[in-house]
Amino acid sequence: MSDRAAGAATETFVAHRNLLFTVAYEMLGSAADAEDVLQETWLRWIEVDLEQVRDQRAYLVRITTRQSLNRLRTMSRRKEAYVGPWLPEPLLTAPDVAEDALLAESVSMALMLVLETLSPTERAVFVLREVFDVDYDEIAAAVGKSPAAVRQIAHRARKHVDARRPRRTVSARQTREALESFRRVLETGDPQGLLDVLAPDVVLMSDGGGIKQAALRPIAGADKVARFMIGGLGKNKSPITLAPTVVNGSPALVVHLDGVIDGIMAVRVEDGRIIGLYYVRNPEKLSRVASETPLTLR
Repeated sequence: MSDRAAGAATETFVAHRNLLFTVAYEMLGSAADAEDVLQETWLRWIEVDLEQVRDQRAYLVRITTRQSLNRLRTMSRRKEAYVGPWLPEPLLTAPDVAEDALLAESVSMALMLVLETLSPTERAVFVLREVFDVDYDEIAAAVGKSPAAVRQIAHRARKHVDARRPRRTVSARQTREALESFRRVLETGDPQGLLDVLAPDVVLMSDGGGIKQAALRPIAGADKVARFMIGGLGKNKSPITLAPTVVNGSPALVVHLDGVIDGIMAVRVEDGRIIGLYYVRNPEKLSRVASETPLTLR
């Protein structure tokens, strides 16, 4: 490739890098793996004859999708050996992500966990069609299926996700209010106050990855979750602080233990109470909560 062609390839890749990262992250739920996919995409992109490419953005998304599918199959084997529940890697996001309702929902912990229940091809098709509005012919080229097959996969994946996704959209303000109540009762160790902010059928998932202590299975029910949270915090001898942050486009809490980041608490709220609680403690998943990660659908 000539220097001029290499410069043009680099310029196009950089222009679409945030989009490609968002595509890969939504398919993988892992920023580290998404970065690896982008590196693999770049290595393939610089070998492409750009004069033969009609739509460079679409072509880059196609390469990223193929590499993400390859990575998804590798990740499925890692997850089988993972200690305890596997949660998506949290990302500190800018305010503009929260302002984009579609983008914020698509990277929310709640929806990302629903996407984990799809097959790799179903996930790729759903993300490309429902989130990025890619046409069926282009998705077909990316996943190696016919357009007719892609339409069937998209219908099946949409039906699966709709049956499991949150029933209604909750504003960032409502989530912040529930989180603030949650933070206050945790800091005071008030069991009844905690029960008041938790929905009766709340589910807690904690991810320590076998490195940090965490529940090995989801904990269901307000009483059990309250006991787990208050008991766990009570065991710590070092000072604990909980501070508001914005993770994956939604209000969350960052937990500091003796001044060091110990984890991220993200929530799903319904009717003013917390129905889903996601606590990521695995230190290998906390590298993206110190600085903002730019995400985009365009």
